[in-house]
Amino acid sequence: MRIGLVTDTHIPDVARALPPELLQLFKGVDLILHAGDIYSLSVLDDLENIAPVKAARGDDDLLSTLNDPRVKEKHVLSLCGKIVWLAHDPPYYLSKYWLPKVPNADDAPTGSERPDIVVFGHEHTVTVREHNGILFVNSGSATFLRYSYGKGTAGILEIDSGEARANVVQL
Repeated sequence: MRIGLVTDTHIPDVARALPPELLQLFKGVDLILHAGDIYSLSVLDDLENIAPVKAARGDDDLLSTLNDPRVKEKHVLSLCGKIVWLAHDPPYYLSKYWLPKVPNADDAPTGSERPDIVVFGHEHTVTVREHNGILFVNSGSATFLRYSYGKGTAGILEIDSGEARANVVQL
């Protein structure tokens, strides 16, 4: 399975539209995960022309996304035998999602809710890191990487034969 990863698009505040390079990168993906700070639901509509979309509600998305079924605070997805969490907040904020509650994000949750992969955003920086058997992926920002205007980054997550690989590319 090939999954497009995007976050922190901030459209139309920092860019008028998604970069064409992002749309090209996502051609042929099976699913797109947007890790929040969408701003305009037209972003999800544009992405949905390529593949089904799931999105996390970013800290700046509260009112604009309340009634959209594609958007949740956190998605828990079972994809090709892997449990994938999609949330806007970075791992050190994620303790509010972990069941049972854990003292800090370095402690891995247990049980059926334990993720294999956590896709997140918010920081506008790229992260691809495995910790405690969990792959953490932040694809940066397609339009506002490191809070700088211009083309940024996006990612591809591939899950095949029980293995997961993430790659983030400059647009």
